[in-house]
Amino acid sequence: MNTTQPLQLLAPLSGVLMPLDNVPDPVFSNRVVGDGICIDPTSQTLCAPLSGVVGTLQDSAHAVSVTGDNGVQVLMHIGLDTVNLAGKGFTSRVEIGQRVEVGQPLIDFDADYIALHARSLLTLMLVVTGEDFILIPAQSSCVESGQPLLQVSQGTQGQDAQAQQGSVLFSKALILPNDSGLHARPAAVFAQAAKGFDADICLHKQQASANAKSVVAIMALQTGQGDSLQISAAGPQAEQALEALTQLLLAGCGESVRAQPTPEVPMCVEPATPDRWQGVCASPGSVSGVVVQIATQTLEVQEPGAGIETEQALLDQALNQANQALKALQSESAGSVQAQIFSAHQELLEDPTLLEQARNLIVEGKSAAFAWKTTTETTARQFQQSGSALLAERAMDLSDVGHRVLKLILGVRDHVWDLPEQAILVAAQLTPSQTANLDTSRIAGFVTVGGGATSHVAILARALGLPSLCGVPEQVLTLANGTPVLLDADSGELHLNPDPMRIEQLQASRDRQLRRQRRDLEQSALAARTLDGHRVEVSANVGSLQDVEQAMTLGGEGVGLLRSELLYLDRAHPPGHDEQAALYSAVARALGAERNLVVRTLDVGGDKPLAYVPMAREANPFLGMRGIRLCLERPQLLREQFRAILACSGMTRLHIMLPMVTQLSELRVARQMLDEEVRNLGLPQTPKLGIMIEVPAAALMADLFAPEVDFFSIGTNDLTQYTLAMDRDHPRLASQADGLHPSVLRLIARTVEAAHAHGKWVGVCGALASETLAVPVLLGLGVDELSVSVPLIPAIKACVREWDLRECRTLAQQALGQESAEQVRDLLRIHSPTASPATLAMEH
Repeated sequence: MNTTQPLQLLAPLSGVLMPLDNVPDPVFSNRVVGDGICIDPTSQTLCAPLSGVVGTLQDSAHAVSVTGDNGVQVLMHIGLDTVNLAGKGFTSRVEIGQRVEVGQPLIDFDADYIALHARSLLTLMLVVTGEDFILIPAQSSCVESGQPLLQVSQGTQGQDAQAQQGSVLFSKALILPNDSGLHARPAAVFAQAAKGFDADICLHKQQASANAKSVVAIMALQTGQGDSLQISAAGPQAEQALEALTQLLLAGCGESVRAQPTPEVPMCVEPATPDRWQGVCASPGSVSGVVVQIATQTLEVQEPGAGIETEQALLDQALNQANQALKALQSESAGSVQAQIFSAHQELLEDPTLLEQARNLIVEGKSAAFAWKTTTETTARQFQQSGSALLAERAMDLSDVGHRVLKLILGVRDHVWDLPEQAILVAAQLTPSQTANLDTSRIAGFVTVGGGATSHVAILARALGLPSLCGVPEQVLTLANGTPVLLDADSGELHLNPDPMRIEQLQASRDRQLRRQRRDLEQSALAARTLDGHRVEVSANVGSLQDVEQAMTLGGEGVGLLRSELLYLDRAHPPGHDEQAALYSAVARALGAERNLVVRTLDVGGDKPLAYVPMAREANPFLGMRGIRLCLERPQLLREQFRAILACSGMTRLHIMLPMVTQLSELRVARQMLDEEVRNLGLPQTPKLGIMIEVPAAALMADLFAPEVDFFSIGTNDLTQYTLAMDRDHPRLASQADGLHPSVLRLIARTVEAAHAHGKWVGVCGALASETLAVPVLLGLGVDELSVSVPLIPAIKACVREWDLRECRTLAQQALGQESAEQVRDLLRIHSPTASPATLAMEH
C-alpha cells in the first residue's frame, strides 16, 4: 500500500511511554508483531489512534486493530498475557467492521483487576503493515490520551505480492492445541516463521482463510483450542513451508501446550488428490462433465498518473462505458435474476462515496487505474470484514464492478472462454460478469470454493436449472482442465474420475427425468388433484412480475409468496409509494380476480440489512431485529407498505402475510395498523391477514394464533434451522438441517391441526414444498396449499396427481414416528410411485 502523506497517530490512552526494547516479552520487544510504542497506562479507556475501520477484535476484547483509509493498520494490545483472562476486566465498545473516528473509545478495561490477574498492564500500539514512523517529540515521558504520538512516514510498504507459481499444496487437518487459540503472541510467531519461506502461505479455518504472513489476518480467524486448521502453500519453498509450519502449529507456536499426535503422512509431500469432495448444495441435481477452471484476470496498474485532467477523463470514460454495458446486459437478460444483479451493479457505479474517494486519489497524482482499484478493493475488504454474510456477498459485487471498470481503463479485453460440452465450471467464486459472457448451453454445472445459497452463482444455477456446489475445499482449484467429474449436488459431493458404469446409470436416470419433465409440462394446466379426488392448490414463490407471468404459463394457480423485500434491497433509498403500488397492481392484474395473491411484508433485518435503515451490527442476525420486529420498531415503514399493497385491493384475492411473528401482540398491533389504513383509504373490505409459521414458538402456539388469523403459511427453511439449531448454510451442517426431520414435521402437524380446528387454511411456502419427495407427507399432514419455486410447478402438480390421500395420511403418521430425517426419506423413497418397476417401464 502507499501512504500519500504523513499520518499522525494519536495516543490511544494516557500513561508513561516505554520503548519496545524494554517490554518483557520477546514477541513484542523483537518486533515480531510489528514496530511501535509501549505505554504503561494511567487511564482505563483505549481510544482509536486514527480514523478507519475495526479490522480485528479478539473475543476476549484485549486486542483490537484499526485500518486507516490509506491502508495503514494499527494493532493495540492491552497488557501482557491478558488473553488468559478470557474477557474478564474488558468491555468492548465497538464491533468488527465498524467505522471509528480518531479518539473514539474502543475498549474499557478495569486496570485494578488486570494488574492483579495478568503479568503486566503494559499496552502496545504497533504499526503492523510495515510503514516507517517517527516518535513525535514530547515535553516529558508522559503522554495524554489523544495527544499526537507517532508520525507514519510516506512509503511503499505492503505492495501486493506477485502470485507464486506452481500448484497449491495442503497439509492434513491440524488440531490447534493452544488454550486461547492463535492470539497475538502465537500468531506473531507463526507469521514470522511463514515470512521466512519463498511461498504464498494461507491458514484455513473452515471456509475462512488468512494470509499466514499477517499477524492481524491470523488473529481475525478467531481461532480457539480444538479448532481444525489447514495450511496451504504455493511457490518454490511450499514443501519446506508446510513441513516446518505444521510442526510449529502442533507445537503451540511458542506456547506450552499438550503434546499432539504426529501426522501419519509427512506434510512436505503433496497429499494425494481425493476421489470425492464434499460441499453444500447451492442448486439441486446431478450431472457428469469435465472440469473447466475459471479464474479472474490479473491486471497490472501503474501508480503515478499522467495529469489530473487526463486521468479523470479516463475514469469518467470507463465509468460511462461500464454503465452502458450493464444497461445492455440488463436488456439482454430482462426479467431474469441476472438483470436484477446488474441493476445493483449499476447503482454501485454511481455511488458518490466510491467516486469521491477515487477522484481524491487522482487529485493527489495517482493514475485512474490505481485510484479506482485502491478505492474498490479497500471498500470490498471492509465489507468482507464486517461479519455480515450479506455484506460479504456485496463485496463480491463490488469487486466485480471494480474489475469491469479497471479493464476498461486499461483497455484490456474480456477473456473469451472456449467451453467444451458438459463443462463443469470450477472457481474460487464466479462473478456476474464472468457468467454473463459464458455460453450457458455448454455449462453442465458449477463448483465454487466460496459463496452460499444467496450468492450470484447459486441464484444463476437455480434459474438455469443446473446443479451447483459451494463451500468445496480449495484443493478443487488444483484440478486440471478436462478432468472427468460427477457433480452430485443432491448429495453435496463432487466425484473425480467417476466409474463409467455410474455415469451410465446417471445418464439413464437423467433421460427418465427429462421424459418426466416433458410429460409434466404437457399436463401442467391440469389441476393438482389426488387419485381419490382431493384438490390441492399449487402456487408460486415470486419476486417479480416476470416470475408471476412465467408461473401462470407453467400452471401456477396463484402466488403463495411475493417476496416484497426484493423491492427494497440493493438500493440507496427506499422505494416510493408509486413504485411499490405499481408492482403489486401489475401482479394482481396478471393473476386476475379469482386467484390468491399472498404478499409477505418486508422481511429484512440483520441478515438482510437496508442501506437506508440504520441498524446496529448483530452477533446473531437470525435471532435479532428482522421481519415483523423491525417493522414494528419502525412503524412508518410498515404503514407505507400497507398503503402500497392496498392499491391492488379488489383486483385479486389479496392476502397479506407477516414474517417472523412470535407473539400475539405483534399480530394484533399489525392488524390494528392495517385496519386503520383500510379506513383511511375508504376501502370496503380488509384483505386477509395471516402469519408465517417459521419460528417454533408460533407453531407451538398455533391454537392461540388460529382464531386471530385468516391463514397460516409455513416457512420450512427458517422453521427447520430454528427447530434444529442448525444454520442451513453451514458447510458441515447443511445436509443435516433437513425439513423432513420428524421434529419439524410434528410442528407442521400441530399447526395444521390448530388451523383446521378454526376453519383456516394452511400453506407451505418453504423449500420443502418444492421437493417432490416431501409432497405426500405434507398432503398427509393436511396442508392445503403448496407454494413452490416457479420452474418446479409442473413437477409438484404431477406429484400430487400420483398419490392417494388416504395413503398419504398413513405415510405421514409413519413419518412422525421416525427417529431422523434420513429414516423419513428412506420411508418416502420406498413408497414413492416413481420407485415402482411399473412406473419406470411406463416412462420407457
